[in-house]
Amino acid sequence: MANKVKTVYSCQNCGANSPKWVGKCPTCGEWNTYVEEVISKSTTPAKDALTSIEEKSNRPRTLLEIDASAESRMQLYDGELNRILGGGLVPGSLVLIGGEPGIGKSTLMLQVALLQRNLKVLYISGEESERQIRMRAERIGVAHEHCYILTETATQSLFKHAKQLEPDLVIVDSIQTLHTPFIESTAGSVSQIRECAGELLRYAKASNVPVLLIGHITKDGNLAGPKVLEHMVDTVLQFEGDRHHIYRLLRATKNRFGSTNELGIYEMQGDGLREVTNPSEVLISHRDKSLSGIAISATMEGMRPLLIETQALVSTAAYGTPQRSSTGFDLRRLNMLLAVLEKRCGFRLGAKDVFLNIAGGIRVDDPAIDLAVVCAVLSSSEDLPIGSGSCFAAEVGLSGEIRAVSRLEQRIGEADKLGFERIFVSAYNLKGVDTARFKLDVIPVKKIEEVFRHLFG
Repeated sequence: MANKVKTVYSCQNCGANSPKWVGKCPTCGEWNTYVEEVISKSTTPAKDALTSIEEKSNRPRTLLEIDASAESRMQLYDGELNRILGGGLVPGSLVLIGGEPGIGKSTLMLQVALLQRNLKVLYISGEESERQIRMRAERIGVAHEHCYILTETATQSLFKHAKQLEPDLVIVDSIQTLHTPFIESTAGSVSQIRECAGELLRYAKASNVPVLLIGHITKDGNLAGPKVLEHMVDTVLQFEGDRHHIYRLLRATKNRFGSTNELGIYEMQGDGLREVTNPSEVLISHRDKSLSGIAISATMEGMRPLLIETQALVSTAAYGTPQRSSTGFDLRRLNMLLAVLEKRCGFRLGAKDVFLNIAGGIRVDDPAIDLAVVCAVLSSSEDLPIGSGSCFAAEVGLSGEIRAVSRLEQRIGEADKLGFERIFVSAYNLKGVDTARFKLDVIPVKKIEEVFRHLFG
């Protein structure tokens, strides 16, 4: 019987469908994103390779009948990735890793595949040839006899090989290169990405094999393909960084099995990616002499304490209208802190340019770095350097008060470990905190004026 041909227009941004072309997508509001796609559903489809995988027979069960024992996670030979995933890879989970071109996604995933010596790994590539992958593996310098390479883009062929091989872990590079015969549109289109991700999801849940997907991102920094792709997977990881610098950041934007506040740091080297186990030493620059406008803050990324360097530059506005610029910190929050200094503390910054930068290329949303931002701005404005042995961990309120922050002991412990001499914290934050076990001085403050007197006399 002849196939029934159907033509639809799909939004390449959100995946919405329309029977005709429209200039502006009514769902996401983007312009000129509708592309015509031919969808041909066969009335007698070929046998799906997924049906050959034995699925679990499900029946309705009460909550008390379900086994409550914790399922063992698959431990990867990558401490950073293990921690970001919430303690390991959950069997049957679907993980999506996104990032800019050339950032190191394929290197990271191949490194993960090669280091799993106790597991049978199937590495599927639709972008590189077998010889290219072999060259990359030789550069990494790790040999693994149970890592199988498959260069294929047809999903039904993938599942056929997966059934024969029975791997413990599947890695796909990338989801945009796959295509299924049940959808007659080009690889990378919205319908193909959605259908291929659905087939991989069914495979992962039916076989209890975890699947790691590599995904491209758009020029706006979002994952390419329909938004439903991010809803389908269990975990979404973003691999960030500057291709011209050696450090890479891995963070979770969605995680059904753990926290989304964790941050992993890697260093790109000639033989692959190296884990940075002590990022505080990386994020703090080493200087021979003290400079004005620099303050060190103790922040938290998930369960990990970090010491970061806050840099500020305050100068007279040369063009009449003062500029406000921030890199790695919320600009609206910077404007709020400058207003607090102006109104509550009497510092005249309204006619000055203020530039703020978080060193190391990371972005921080923790309000505990407020005090460090304020001190860096004041240090640059008065051209008085802050002592290299001082760091800060407190939030600043609208009335100029120093507010308490969470996990204070971990922040103090990280500063103590790196040899700082004193840390400024909120006086309302010390209840139940044993400061005697730390070598550094813990200085409680209530107002910004007290901090200024301690630092500059």
